[in-house]
Amino acid sequence: MAARYYIRLPDAKRARGADPSLSFTAVSAEGFAEQLEAALREPSLFERWKAKQDDPDAVEPSLGATDPNAVVRGEQDDLHIDLIATTGLPGELLRQRLRWLAGSAWELRDVTSA
Repeated sequence: MAARYYIRLPDAKRARGADPSLSFTAVSAEGFAEQLEAALREPSLFERWKAKQDDPDAVEPSLGATDPNAVVRGEQDDLHIDLIATTGLPGELLRQRLRWLAGSAWELRDVTSA
């Protein structure tokens, strides 16, 4: 069952993960939305992260699940960016991808059924 996640990036400049090769590079609400949507739809972010692990073959394959129907909208609101992600992926995988992309510079504001 799909869920809608309401995410806020309070300071877009700080919304960067610890590893620049996995991190957001966007500067606009639309760019952040596109990059998060790609991280949910495609395995490339997971594959880059997996390749950096000490034993990539030991990584649980289910951590790389994707949702080709995921949709993310982004809006600039004053000084922060709001993202609305609709996906069938479990919340834990969404949070995993956000940690890679934005580090700890994001807030999960609400979750509703889609």
